[in-house]
Amino acid sequence: MRVLIAEDHALLRDGLERLMRDHGHEVVAAVGDADDAVRRGTALAPDLALLDVRLPPSFTDEGIQAALRLRRVRPGQPVLILSQYVERTYARELLADGHGAVGYLLKDRVDEPGAFVAMCEEVARGGTALDPTAIAQILAQRRPTGSKVDTLTPRELDVMTAMSEGRSNEGIAEQLVITVGSVEKHIAAILSKLELDPSRGANRRVQAVLAFLESGHGEDGAQR
Repeated sequence: MRVLIAEDHALLRDGLERLMRDHGHEVVAAVGDADDAVRRGTALAPDLALLDVRLPPSFTDEGIQAALRLRRVRPGQPVLILSQYVERTYARELLADGHGAVGYLLKDRVDEPGAFVAMCEEVARGGTALDPTAIAQILAQRRPTGSKVDTLTPRELDVMTAMSEGRSNEGIAEQLVITVGSVEKHIAAILSKLELDPSRGANRRVQAVLAFLESGHGEDGAQR
């Protein structure tokens, strides 16, 4: 996996570089600001762009803006956003832009290096790694009544919860102690009940997770 890192803190940037290299991945660039991240990302076409939310000059949401700019130039560019706090500006647009291959994690929830690298690899493959607490806050709004999520069975909600945590089908099967085939059947049923357009391919998984979290089911087990 070829990784671009955008992090303004030199020590953390160096730590992320070492972590990726220790797990056999190539760091094609490690930069400290958003403009450089977009330039290098456009030129190098990394398998994953790993960006901090707060980058110079204003240290607000430059990382998310850089991710959006990259994905406009390279639709589907896998990006994983790391944030110390939940940032709502632009985040919803990033998560729902129609291409998938997105991660959004709070830094203090990334407490195991191997698991973090596995999340990066999942996003690089086109999957998702969404921190349920962060995304629920990003999507916070008046909850709709009669959500299609309410039609899911308890087991389908279990599968949906695991999906919202960025787990692969194999990871869901291991967590719920069921077969991968059963997971695939549950996911097919979920996508059907949520009436997600089959033409959108793998991104239906992202849209399903967004619908799940927006309904309130993903907030620390609420409504389960």
